[in-house]
Amino acid sequence: MRLSDTLTGELVELPAPPAPIGMYVCGPTVYARAHIGNARPYVVFSWMARWLRERGHEVTLVHNITDVNDKIYEAAPGRSAERAREATAWYLEDVGGFGLDEVTHTPKVTETMDEIVAFIAELVETGNAYAVDGDVYFRVATYPEYGKLSGQRPDQVAEQEPNPLKEDPRDFALWKASKPGEDTSWESPWGRGRPGWHIECSAMAEAILGPEFWIHGGGLDLVFPHHENERAQSCSLGRPFAKVWAHNGMLRFTGEKMSKSVGNVASIQDVLGEWGREAALLFFLTGHWRKPIDFSEETMASARAQVESIRNAFRAPSTESAGDETGWDELVAVLEDDFNTPAALSIMHGWRAHGRLALLERALGVFGLASLARDVEAPESVRALAQARVEARRAKDFAEADRLREAIEEAGWQVRDIADDPGYRLVPHA
Repeated sequence: MRLSDTLTGELVELPAPPAPIGMYVCGPTVYARAHIGNARPYVVFSWMARWLRERGHEVTLVHNITDVNDKIYEAAPGRSAERAREATAWYLEDVGGFGLDEVTHTPKVTETMDEIVAFIAELVETGNAYAVDGDVYFRVATYPEYGKLSGQRPDQVAEQEPNPLKEDPRDFALWKASKPGEDTSWESPWGRGRPGWHIECSAMAEAILGPEFWIHGGGLDLVFPHHENERAQSCSLGRPFAKVWAHNGMLRFTGEKMSKSVGNVASIQDVLGEWGREAALLFFLTGHWRKPIDFSEETMASARAQVESIRNAFRAPSTESAGDETGWDELVAVLEDDFNTPAALSIMHGWRAHGRLALLERALGVFGLASLARDVEAPESVRALAQARVEARRAKDFAEADRLREAIEEAGWQVRDIADDPGYRLVPHA
């Protein structure tokens, strides 16, 4: 398999199976309900892990949680730790709705503090960092390749964290002394405080994957400063760190980048509730992982229409032999070449049109869409519960709606809300 590498701008070939593949993918800063744009790296790199496992690799996928950050302090003054725990649970629940379940480790900053402090201490001891008034800063001048990942000249890098006590405006924080209004802190050789954003990932990646691993993933918005700083921290100590820097394109809301700050966001919870997991997954399939993808009513409606066309193919009679998988190499070729999911989706629709359902079902499984191959009708008793729940929600009797949802789940089914009549879809528990 070949993947585009942000650092070199070239396709890098991964080792042949069964070589182990370590993957580290930057996760969210947990302070609010995650929006659908936050789901793209989770979905894309979960798919990559599934595919690499399909090809015979042993994959370790690490997806971290940043549960100490300025944004959390601002979102929940005086109760940041509680909010971080709540928002972590929200995020794991929301991405769990995609049904991919590929992540091997989900480390949290608060659970990796010893490793972070030790990493910073080593940077100070080697002269790559320095302490000033309880803060610790990385000396950018000690790493000549700084700026290479993001394509910036070192003398053009803008100041990230203004402080007149820094040796160089480009230097960035590794450890921050506690400030008024911050309700969490940890002991360190430099006094009580908490880590800077970038050092967390260097420490968590090395703690689980070792000093060198294959793929470091995340959104394109993380190239600078986050990943540039991670690379400097780790490589300045002689760690090879990531062999491939893989950055997914951003999700845009009707043509603009989705952002909580401008209010044009839809949460993962809302999207899965309105459109269903299958439509959301198929929507992500339509865009190449390195390119931007537009989220709108139109693109989601198109995704749902494609979902129904695939589902209907399995409801129609087929003369194909159940074991006929001649042609699988066609899908392998496009996924091994920079994981081209739009091309894969086109191939899958061709198989659908020609009734090649064994191939189609196997491919759907790669992307967590095997449920589309199951034409299962819920019993009348379960459908009656689901319809009663719709009526309870319309009457704003949410307590009754929750009771009915629990009754449906006890019967072995899940109810998923959708926009169109009848307003729900029933699927069996996996």
